[in-house]
Amino acid sequence: MINKAIFPTQLHAAVAKNIQGFFADQGIVDTVLAVNSCARGQAVPESDLDFAILLKAKFTKSDRKKLENEWLKFSRTNKSILSYKASGPYAHLHLDLIDGRYAPGKIEIGEPINYFEIEIGNQIGHSAPLNQPGEHYMALREKWLPYYNETLRLERLKSLHEACAYDLNHIALFVKRGLYFQAFDILCKAFQEYLQLLFIANKTYPIAYNKWVREQVVNWLNKPQLYPKLAPVLSVKNIESIEILEHAKMLRQLIHEIK
Repeated sequence: MINKAIFPTQLHAAVAKNIQGFFADQGIVDTVLAVNSCARGQAVPESDLDFAILLKAKFTKSDRKKLENEWLKFSRTNKSILSYKASGPYAHLHLDLIDGRYAPGKIEIGEPINYFEIEIGNQIGHSAPLNQPGEHYMALREKWLPYYNETLRLERLKSLHEACAYDLNHIALFVKRGLYFQAFDILCKAFQEYLQLLFIANKTYPIAYNKWVREQVVNWLNKPQLYPKLAPVLSVKNIESIEILEHAKMLRQLIHEIK
């Protein structure tokens, strides 16, 4: 099922309409996509406006550069966009030109979170076209939905288990050295890796590992019994103590329960 965007205010809707109108006339644009809260009908008046402009399967670098320049000129003079940006300190407009070339990359131990699944989730799985979906968009949905191939999935599960175990094992070393804030930072990273594991295990694309956790775990993964166990992992009362080690142990248990 393809989402239909819902905008929380008339000003949000007016900006979206202007953006859709501008990009729909550009020859290299395949589909204009609303992403994040507005794409899922969860936006509030304070929400940002987020768009992904999917280009056609074939375009030149000069075509893209020209479109970027035209967009800059348009966005600097469009009345709706200017009014929206002036409407409040948190009124931000995020817009990315995307080509739909998703590469999984390699999950490395000790390296930052790999956002492969989140990119597909936000831009293809949970986006909302503002114009008639183009051929490239529909081809990407056919390729990546409902989930990517089993060989890749099992490979990423294995690598992620190793990366998460490495980070959890590292926490004790930081605590021993009195580097409590660094230990907590690694605990937070391992928690996000756990969520990534959980989604891959359940063949479901996420939208984030640091927000909308209740919606995703309870509604998308249908695990209401799991959600109450998550917040305590990061609810540390005394950061300068060995308490973080107990929370790392809690997270290990949750990882062990993944099926």
